[in-house]
Amino acid sequence: MEKINIINFLIVIFSILSIGSIFYYLYSLYATIVFFSQTQEIDPDFSPAVSILKPLCGLDWESHTALASFCDQDYPLYQIIFSVQDSQDPSIEIVQKIQKDFPDLDIELVICDREAALRDRVIGINPKINNIANGATKAKYPILVISDSDIQVEKDYLKTILQPFKDPSVGVVTCLYNSLTEGFLASFEALDIASQFCPKVLTAHQLKGINFSFGSTIAIRQETLDKIGGFVSVANYLADDYQLGYLPSQNGYKVILSPYLVEHRLGNVTLSAFIHRQIRWFKCVRVERFWGYVGLIFTYGIISSFTLLLLTQGSLFGWIVFGLVWNIRFLTAYLIAIKYLNDSNAKDFFLLIPLRDFVSFGIWCYSFIGNQVIWRGEHFTLVEGGKLGEIKSET
Repeated sequence: MEKINIINFLIVIFSILSIGSIFYYLYSLYATIVFFSQTQEIDPDFSPAVSILKPLCGLDWESHTALASFCDQDYPLYQIIFSVQDSQDPSIEIVQKIQKDFPDLDIELVICDREAALRDRVIGINPKINNIANGATKAKYPILVISDSDIQVEKDYLKTILQPFKDPSVGVVTCLYNSLTEGFLASFEALDIASQFCPKVLTAHQLKGINFSFGSTIAIRQETLDKIGGFVSVANYLADDYQLGYLPSQNGYKVILSPYLVEHRLGNVTLSAFIHRQIRWFKCVRVERFWGYVGLIFTYGIISSFTLLLLTQGSLFGWIVFGLVWNIRFLTAYLIAIKYLNDSNAKDFFLLIPLRDFVSFGIWCYSFIGNQVIWRGEHFTLVEGGKLGEIKSET
């Protein structure tokens, strides 16, 4: 009798989760339609001068193509600052080539060697923020655009993303992204971006706007950055990109999600890199926003409906819920990832979305355990609020 009661209880729980996921999938589609139905007018006379900060560490897949795309903007006045923390970094050669290819563009290369940086130029534990802060010392203009090294853009990028700054209350503008990939595993990893990550962001945007930003693009006023305490304020966080949106929002500035989609280049990755990266992202969300992390269970309808089908031993009810959830998951994923986001990975590997959801769910479960993460070969400890603790070099 006790076993039957437990099973009945689990059936109720997974029925709620499955039905809840249906509402989530449909609402995420609604949020996507609303977001991409909005039009953004481009004022040709609004072109504030801007400094682009590109922190580099090693080479990404087709680094030259991605970095050079920022040098070919249809924009009147901007500078680009590439920064590295190792005088032997292979990306330096790429930057030097770009400087020769674009002789009329204001391009700075800031090299702050690690040994010197450890003595004089470290503002926190996060090495990426230390790198950005070093580059920012050369910034000339009142708006900064920070973008990861693996991002590629079109010529209208600056003109489009800077339009919201016509409103003086806007402090930060950020962008979603698609992925250009090399190799099956990279494509499989990126499949989650268009089919899960972007719908979650657009759902949050529709419900209450956003108060965070992404490393793909963070356009921020210098005065906004100064108001939150500069880069020092985020130098001990793992999710520095999140904080560069969150802290300004807490200081009264608007954070705008631009309709512009940039492209994220993800080269051929190893299974270990894939898993460590996913665990790092998931754990970071958990320590920053625990109940929001728990609520992600409603985004895994594929898993909850499959479990319900097993618990009900293939009952008619179980099959009905299973069929509804899986069909709605496929329908909404198709419309969001392919129609609206035009994601190539979703087009090529659409039928693998359930498998990707199972993998993501497994990592979500695992990431409830422990606070250790690996980032660029170093071990970090996450503490409350998403800050980084002690570092141990990997041996």
